[in-house]
Amino acid sequence: MKLEDFYAALGGDLEGTMERICSRRLVERFVLRFLSDESFPALEKALSEGNYEEAFRAAHSLKGTASNIGFTRLFEASDALTEALRGGERPQDEEILMFHVREEYERTMALLRKFQCMD
Repeated sequence: MKLEDFYAALGGDLEGTMERICSRRLVERFVLRFLSDESFPALEKALSEGNYEEAFRAAHSLKGTASNIGFTRLFEASDALTEALRGGERPQDEEILMFHVREEYERTMALLRKFQCMD
């Protein structure tokens, strides 16, 4: 799978990412590095413990990373959760927001594994 194919399947923003990073090799490296990013596991852990301040930080980190590397759908889902968590309290719609983040995260990771194998 080529980088262009990966971003197309993801619904991501390769063009914007290339403008920010300016090197195809670096984009590929950052994209693959996302496989070991700990933001999502930290988000799940914080939410399961009811630690909404830590959940906010993890969601914000996930949102920032997704934005920087052009993972548009994951960015949008994590942005919505980040804003709901702002203030450090349990959001009323936590379950549905987390469902969307988890769905996009899992889809992104599955595509990343395909991309990694084809690289």
